Amino acid sequence: MKALKIVVSGRVQRVAYRVSTKAVADQMGIKGIIKNQKDGSVYIEAEGDEEMMDEFIDWCKYGPDNARVDDIVMEEMEAKNYQNFNILKK
Repeated sequence: MKALKIVVSGRVQRVAYRVSTKAVADQMGIKGIIKNQKDGSVYIEAEGDEEMMDEFIDWCKYGPDNARVDDIVMEEMEAKNYQNFNILKK
């Protein structure tokens, strides 16, 4: 099990980044949360099988077609045992 905090910056808001990320996470069995931040970045907490997490991170580096990812910062965290992957509004 791998658990990470991920901050993605660039053009990642108003381009369906959160919705697309949730769809990818659900397909891969990744659990966690995603939300927009006031500075224009997207914050993710994600947990899952190490191999699937590596694929998930690779996807996050590019995002959906209309996104432009300029930077991605990751930090290991304690697993919170999320039951699913949710989009948080605030």
